[in-house]
Amino acid sequence: MTAAAGIPVIADADTGYGNELNVIRTVQAFARAGVAAIHIEDQTFPKRCGHLAGKEIVDRNAWLRKIRAAVDCRPSPDLLIIARTDARAVAGLDEAIDRANAALAAGADAAFVEAPLTEAEIAAVPAAVHGPCLYNAVPGGRSPAASLADLDAFGYRIVIFPTVLLGAVVAACDQALTRLAAAGATTAPALAPPGADPGDGPAALFRQVGAEEWDRLRERYGDGGLV
Repeated sequence: MTAAAGIPVIADADTGYGNELNVIRTVQAFARAGVAAIHIEDQTFPKRCGHLAGKEIVDRNAWLRKIRAAVDCRPSPDLLIIARTDARAVAGLDEAIDRANAALAAGADAAFVEAPLTEAEIAAVPAAVHGPCLYNAVPGGRSPAASLADLDAFGYRIVIFPTVLLGAVVAACDQALTRLAAAGATTAPALAPPGADPGDGPAALFRQVGAEEWDRLRERYGDGGLV
């Protein structure tokens, strides 16, 4: 299953938002949204970012029950269930790897060991986990920087970059507001996407998010479009 435009989306389902029944509902809701995969973690609720201090984890069996419920009750096997464990920060790497393997044995399609602390630990995860592994690339986080080539050589099958777009959007918004505060008005180039004609103004932004298709539908079905 994929999201709009055929682009596969991996969604963060946090802890599943409750017990096993809540997890089932969460899985079904994400499936209806058309995502390709979700990951469900073993933190307590409310959870914390995987690269911040102060995390707590639930009992291993409590988490595995959620993984089994997600696997058994997903509407289609095309929706991949990724088992994320934050145990490295709380109970050590061995426990994190043991949890990852237990989740795979419970039916998870891939394992996500969050925030290994050294390059040796990054490499150790896919070597010790008995299934596909996901790596979370967070610049400035608790894990050291690792290139895509290195991660591929280590054996990771999936790499996610959760802060790339968020960081770019926040930086762009900060710059735009700084210009506004300094000049009292936005400039034309700030309204246009990269590569667009600045003279197009808002029209360029609307085209980028598919406004032209909606305009065609408006002309087809709007007043005077059908007789």
